[in-house]
Amino acid sequence: MSSANSHYAPVREDWLARHAEEPLDPGLPIVDPHHHLWDRPGWRYLLPELLADINQGHNIVSTVFVQCRAMHRAHGPEAWKPVGETEFVNGIAAMSASGDYGPARICEGIVGHVNLMTGAEAREVLQAHIRAGGDRFRGIRHITSWDPDPEVMNPAYQPPRDIYFREDFRAGFAQLAPLGLSFDAWLYHPQIPDLTALARAFPETQIVLDHVGGPLGIRAYAGKRDAIFTEWRAAMAELATCPNVSVKVGGLGMRINGFGFDEAPEPPTSDALVAAWKPYVEATIELFGAGRCMFESNFPVDKGSYGYGVFWNACKKLASGASAEERQALFSGTASRFYRLALA
Repeated sequence: MSSANSHYAPVREDWLARHAEEPLDPGLPIVDPHHHLWDRPGWRYLLPELLADINQGHNIVSTVFVQCRAMHRAHGPEAWKPVGETEFVNGIAAMSASGDYGPARICEGIVGHVNLMTGAEAREVLQAHIRAGGDRFRGIRHITSWDPDPEVMNPAYQPPRDIYFREDFRAGFAQLAPLGLSFDAWLYHPQIPDLTALARAFPETQIVLDHVGGPLGIRAYAGKRDAIFTEWRAAMAELATCPNVSVKVGGLGMRINGFGFDEAPEPPTSDALVAAWKPYVEATIELFGAGRCMFESNFPVDKGSYGYGVFWNACKKLASGASAEERQALFSGTASRFYRLALA
């Protein structure tokens, strides 16, 4: 299995199989609040593949699907095509809810996509998602990651640089809170101040920052990790003053982060992940508190860099100094509250 998109590290099952770990604290309930499902050329990740990953000994009790351009409608107005993704995922969730595929509540929450630059017209599409997702639809993600270097940009997404300040985007964003919907923010670390401005302009809208704010480590950012960390931390500290913002802690297995796990001859151990990620994880939890942080897998995107079970062992080691209450928040409580899921 390999990725057809060079922006992602290819998934090599034989490479991943070279290292496995017994799960630490296997009874700890985990909500995975960020994964995808898709069927792309050369890369299928649907319910069987997800189940193979989550059934590695950790106690995954629930998951949240996050938009990834899967199963958009082939026909109809462009703005309405992403509703097909919610229809598709709600079907997967219904399969899981039967109990025939194990005890985990797969796709208990659904995060879809609406083009917020359609302004107030986005409301009708949001309502269509709510109908399509039933009681599982929780919010949207409108990817806004931007960089002047096209090699850093994901070729599937070409947002304008100033998107959070655009009048049309903000008119669409204003539709979320009245419908009880949240916003997943995926951007790169230089854009974190833009999200702070947006969060302050819409204090009633619940926002979750994906992938600890996307610290970059390739191209112009390569070899500058200490300086970039200082810049990233200062921006995160300012964002943390917005009480309506939470953070997903994970998503650091992409090539853009520059850790190079996928280029190593052997897959990383959980200790190697801890060593690389500790500064970012500790700073995020210190700034936002465990009550506004949630560990996330970002699978299958991050699967090109490490295995699912190894990832959760790394998270458990990173949280080893947390209290029992903090661990509960980091692994299930914050995600359950943010996405309004049934607690384990």
